Amino acid sequence: MKKILLKINSLSIFPNNNSRLKLVDNISFELEEGKTTCIVGESGSGKSLTALSIMQLLSPQLGCKGEIFLNDKDLQLFSADQMRQNRGKEIAMIFQEPMTSLNPVLTIGYQIQEAISVHSKITKKEIEKYSLELLKMVGINSSRASSYPDELSGGQRQRVMIAMAMSCKPNLLIADEPTTALDVTVQAQILRLLDDLKVKNNMTMLFITHDFGVVHDIADSVIVMFKGKIVERGPVKTILTKPKHPYTKALLNCVPDIEGKRKLKPIDYTKLKKAMLAS
Repeated sequence: MKKILLKINSLSIFPNNNSRLKLVDNISFELEEGKTTCIVGESGSGKSLTALSIMQLLSPQLGCKGEIFLNDKDLQLFSADQMRQNRGKEIAMIFQEPMTSLNPVLTIGYQIQEAISVHSKITKKEIEKYSLELLKMVGINSSRASSYPDELSGGQRQRVMIAMAMSCKPNLLIADEPTTALDVTVQAQILRLLDDLKVKNNMTMLFITHDFGVVHDIADSVIVMFKGKIVERGPVKTILTKPKHPYTKALLNCVPDIEGKRKLKPIDYTKLKKAMLAS
């Protein structure tokens, strides 16, 4: 019997000064334990806001209604201190651009150790040893622990972010377009690493992307978002081969054909609107 790790009920996000303007509009979904769910959609569709609401990291200018249950506990009822204890240990997040998340004046070794020390009661020596093991786990030589973020490549910085996120072995890992700024070779390496870590730790993953190539490689199920709403969801094979919603079909028509047998079709929003009204 499948176990549901995360359950979201009727989640809406809106500016505090205008609750009628829904940036995320009454969405509901579940994440099955040990599985990878991809949220797909264009920029501005509400993907990252959904992730930030799970982490309870929304801007103070935004309001949020609905229920977010992690292991049957409503995160909306957690105090700020409870959420600080929860982040990293139960839920961790990898952000899109590591240079905005890593501190440029601290070594990567120090930053990984800091993430461990917040949630662990082990000695300083044990923390240092564990941080080097984490670097090795993500494919970075331990000698780079004394390096600063700007001394690493984009792929290495993203691996550091993965090491920090995995330091306390979270039950849920949220990855917000972690491969967007990377070349395809490094992207493939990062995706393989994340999938291996998911299997090894029986971890649940929520992966945010706009790239259906990534979806094909990593997803068990897919959620398609458009203008703050979920317009389609289902197993990855069904979504990729038999999409039902006009917006999902339009997104798939934007994916390049490796054999060059068809032309790319940019989304015609006038036609899309008519198709959505007719469906």
